Amino acid sequence: MADIRYYDVILKPVITEKSMNKMADRTYTFLVHPESNKTMIKEAVEKMFPGTKVKSVNTMNIGGKTKRRGMTFGKTAKTKKAYVKLTEDSKEIEIFEGL
Repeated sequence: MADIRYYDVILKPVITEKSMNKMADRTYTFLVHPESNKTMIKEAVEKMFPGTKVKSVNTMNIGGKTKRRGMTFGKTAKTKKAYVKLTEDSKEIEIFEGL
């Protein structure tokens, strides 16, 4: 496995209607590095956003879609999504506050 640092684990937040509804339950959605595991994601969130305490992490692997251009077939890159649930006494994640 590659040497992945905590700042390489979280790629970007997922901003969708479903993820915004989950924020009421203190659950945040991120696109993460495909080779990261739950422990690495938990450490990355707690280091990148000071004052947060992670209760649980659920991950989902998303395979690449088959795309076609004329007779040529190809695949898009596979991704990994993480649902991070914070504890009740944890601080909110700031990047989601203005949305």
